[in-house]
Amino acid sequence: MNKVVLIGRLTRDPELRYTGSNTPVATFSLAVNRNFQNQNGEREADFINIVVWRKQAENVKNFLTQGSQVAVEGRIQTRTYDDQNGQKRYITEVVADNVEFLGSKSSNNSNNTSGSNKNTEPTPYDFGDMPEPKGTDVDSNPFADFGSSIEISDDELPF
Repeated sequence: MNKVVLIGRLTRDPELRYTGSNTPVATFSLAVNRNFQNQNGEREADFINIVVWRKQAENVKNFLTQGSQVAVEGRIQTRTYDDQNGQKRYITEVVADNVEFLGSKSSNNSNNTSGSNKNTEPTPYDFGDMPEPKGTDVDSNPFADFGSSIEISDDELPF
């Protein structure tokens, strides 16, 4: 079984791209706090690359920014590519089946993380050869009515 559930904050704004078949794909990095403190009494974080596809990718790009808190459910995937020097590089990332928006950067009370282990090497994302994931239903837009009000009246109740 390959299943991952993470809660963390975006370390940068999501990047949205499109495959050759015009399928949206977004990428972002998630800072996830560790459950323990280091020898100095500080909490460290892991920085995990996330990939999300289709309509959910567009929603991530439109509604999330650096510092937004999200819950990600998905699977771990590894892939390889050859760098500029011809050396084989391996990438491990989470392919998200579900991204739930939990809070914005301003809702961050005092969750400071140590950024000393942040991966600064750019990660190439060439999705031209990558097969699109199957089995996820993200075609519906959960934010179609985002920002509009809903009128509810007691007169409409059946009792």
